[in-house]
Amino acid sequence: MFRKIVSADREKYIEMAREFYASPAVLHSVPVSHFEKTFNEMMKSDAYAVGFIIEEQEKTAGYALLAKTFSQEAGGLTVWIEEIYILPEFRGKGLGSDFLEFVKNEIPAARYRLETEPENERAKALYKRHGFEKLDYEQFIIDRG
Repeated sequence: MFRKIVSADREKYIEMAREFYASPAVLHSVPVSHFEKTFNEMMKSDAYAVGFIIEEQEKTAGYALLAKTFSQEAGGLTVWIEEIYILPEFRGKGLGSDFLEFVKNEIPAARYRLETEPENERAKALYKRHGFEKLDYEQFIIDRG
């Protein structure tokens, strides 16, 4: 049901990432070059980014992207669940829920972290059902890429 992204998945991954970033689930789009950089990083190693193709009955149903970091606050490895995208025709089948369980059971970490666009009530409900708690941090960024 979940398999690591391989080089043959490049076009499908980029197509799905474009769809995800054109959806209301994100605050803004990103350049296609970012998807290409991420894909290239996943092909080099899984030290920073790990991607999965989500399959249902041998058909591509979506993708997920994880990023790794070390957190002193958490006391170890933190896995960021960067993106979970389920194609529209596969939504409502529990695939996002299954993926979260897969991550928690198969990818050991001190902390699992994710974020969602503030109005994405469906995602927030899913995350809460899986034991995620809201952090009251505000995030600040400088984009240099």
